Amino acid sequence: MFDRPAKIEYLSIAPERRVLVIADVHGNLPYLRGVLELSGFGGDDLVIFDGDFLEKGEQSLETLRLVMRLCAEGRARAVCGNCDGWSDIFSLSPEQERRTLDYLAWRRRGLVWDMCRELSLDLLTDAFSRCKAALGEAFADEWAFLAQLPHAIESDRFIFAHSGVHANKPLAAHTAAELVKYDNFLGSAGHFSKWVIVGHWPVMLYHESVVDANPIIDRERHIVSIDGGCVLKDDGQLNALVLPRTEDGDFSCFAYDPFPTARVKSDQAGGERSYYIRWGDSRVRVLRRGEEFSLCRHLRTGYEMEILTKYLFTDGEITGCNDCTDYVLPLRAGDEVRIVERTSRGYLVKHKGVSGWYFGPLEEM
Repeated sequence: MFDRPAKIEYLSIAPERRVLVIADVHGNLPYLRGVLELSGFGGDDLVIFDGDFLEKGEQSLETLRLVMRLCAEGRARAVCGNCDGWSDIFSLSPEQERRTLDYLAWRRRGLVWDMCRELSLDLLTDAFSRCKAALGEAFADEWAFLAQLPHAIESDRFIFAHSGVHANKPLAAHTAAELVKYDNFLGSAGHFSKWVIVGHWPVMLYHESVVDANPIIDRERHIVSIDGGCVLKDDGQLNALVLPRTEDGDFSCFAYDPFPTARVKSDQAGGERSYYIRWGDSRVRVLRRGEEFSLCRHLRTGYEMEILTKYLFTDGEITGCNDCTDYVLPLRAGDEVRIVERTSRGYLVKHKGVSGWYFGPLEEM
């Protein structure tokens, strides 16, 4: 669907204008509204949606309409991500259409489903050609907006591309696919003269021992990766990166999640050894299955940890599991944390964007 030349737009940013960058909303409207409110978005602020504002969450159509409204008001610009190219649905080959239908039948949520529900259509029983004709007529404005999205936005000091940019290739020479689906960008990217701001790859996947959802700022290579795992990770957050207004300024960030806040009531020393079992490498052998926790061995590394049993995908001895960690957070009495899980042994919490375990008492706020 992205095998074509990339569309690049240029953006002039006034030095006095505050610019926020948000990536990978994934149809999570409460998180988007939450981070905009937390950041105090308003006035002459500009927000750049750096791709994947659709799919995987529960409110893709409503999220799209909010993005469209902000863009129409001159308060936002948007980049196409690999989950946003739905305007191509009207020009699919027979094989592409078959794969698209398989995806829609499996996912059962997202933009097309939201549109069908609004029109009382059923993708699983109504003919796809009939559905597309009805959707094309009823949502002409939405399709037109998606069709005109650029695959990257370039300014004097920044490049906004959903997933990455090839360092030794002119931006205009990229295909759309090269900009919207560059997995593990930080693992192979070169150096850039302009700051390259990306989402796509949740930042916690770059860490092995801790779950850190904060943006990664690589000053040497001029790269910022900001996907905080919204929707994709149970303890994820939606990051809003604030761009520096001057060459010597620094980035800042607002992060939203809905978890309840509490204060730590006793000091806790951090753990000396930990591991983060994460998407793409989550196969484990269950050594002892328990009602609440199960002792498991990570197949690739041999690392053993107690995992919440509800995080295991199957009842078998070898299974995949949800992202999990045994990291013990270093905390001081009075520190504020966000409660992700409550267990009989302690709490899985977030402190300043980092997830881990706390085994003392909490004062909920």
